[in-house]
Amino acid sequence: MAYGIPPAGREREHRLPPALRAPFEARTWREFGYLLLNLPMGITGFVWTVTMFSLGAGLLITFVGLPVLVLALGGCRAIGAVERSRARSMLWLDVENPRPVRAKGGLLARLGAQLGSGVNWRHALYTLLHFPWGVFTFSVAISFFTYGWGLLTYPLWRWVFPVYFGQDGLQIYGSDDGRHGWWLHTPLDMALSVAVGGTLVLTMPWVVRGMAHVDRVLVSGLLGPSRLADRVTELESDRGVVVDTAAADLRRIERDLHDGAQARLVALAMDLGLAKEKLLEDPSAGALMVEEAHGEVKIALQELRDLARGIHPAILTDRGLGPALSAVAARCTVPVSVTVDLPARPVPAIEGIAYFTVSELLQNVSKHSGASRASVDVWRADDRLMMQVIDNGRGGAALSGGSGLAGLAERLDSVDGILAVDSPAGGPTHITTELPWRA
Repeated sequence: MAYGIPPAGREREHRLPPALRAPFEARTWREFGYLLLNLPMGITGFVWTVTMFSLGAGLLITFVGLPVLVLALGGCRAIGAVERSRARSMLWLDVENPRPVRAKGGLLARLGAQLGSGVNWRHALYTLLHFPWGVFTFSVAISFFTYGWGLLTYPLWRWVFPVYFGQDGLQIYGSDDGRHGWWLHTPLDMALSVAVGGTLVLTMPWVVRGMAHVDRVLVSGLLGPSRLADRVTELESDRGVVVDTAAADLRRIERDLHDGAQARLVALAMDLGLAKEKLLEDPSAGALMVEEAHGEVKIALQELRDLARGIHPAILTDRGLGPALSAVAARCTVPVSVTVDLPARPVPAIEGIAYFTVSELLQNVSKHSGASRASVDVWRADDRLMMQVIDNGRGGAALSGGSGLAGLAERLDSVDGILAVDSPAGGPTHITTELPWRA
């Protein structure tokens, strides 16, 4: 949701101070127009809601009452759509449309889903609250406009009073017969009128903006998607990322097994078969082949250990994050200093994510940074596990689409984690990650 942000390209430099510029800015007049439209929109919504809900409540003794109530809620949703569009065009407030209510089953199930939707009832509440607010904002806005600009320009149109009304000027107070009172007609009176009008004109934009801000709160709070719906959408997206990541890891493991250890073990079995035949014909040649097969076994075992380390390293399970990260740093082609300051161990899932995150970041340092040294710092801040990887390389790392860092950020987001990159051209690069602390 974009909150009161002007479209790109509309910002201009001004020499006038904001207090003098505000009465003539397009924003002021857009918001002023929005406040004036609050009254007809508030009346429309209030009349619809009160009428339809009264009718539906009265018909609840029959089955017809339920469809009428659902129709009333549907009308409130339609009014909400108009209000979101109005706020988007005049307040520059972009509120997402709530998801439609979906229900499986027959007619009663669909009616029940509509009546049980919190989004529908928030739209109905908006129509009820917006009516008195619309009356108030219309009255205040039109009063500031008419009195402010009317008094400010009074010397220009004062002549209409002696010509058409037979009096010296605008009557502020006095008797109906015109014998007693105060009329604005002297130079001092007109100067006072201009001063008061100018004050109201200069004050009007800030009053309008304050009331428009309340409208923004009402629209975003009552007419947008619910927090629960946003959270469900976020969790659905995170679940998709987790499933895709798990599937990619399974494919990687299968590929490593098929192309690495499995192929080597197949070749080893063939070599041992040939060695078995050679032992009967040429024992020395057979012994040499067995020795070569023994070397292949060692290589296959090392590949299996590397593969197991890629799934979950034993040192992480046995000794924790500090020693595990020190082992990763020792295998890095760049000298890396590791500092881990944790009061306790987080849950294995978070610990594993932290390990593989730092491991991938150090791989990027080795392959792409051109750095001569790097550091890893891990600590706890409140309920967050913080990690920072710093290198003195060429910089330029970014969370652009398709990059390894973008994929890493998506995986961290699936567990409510955050990845922040500060990597100006020429370096150094600071990559900070946050994970929820779950002890």
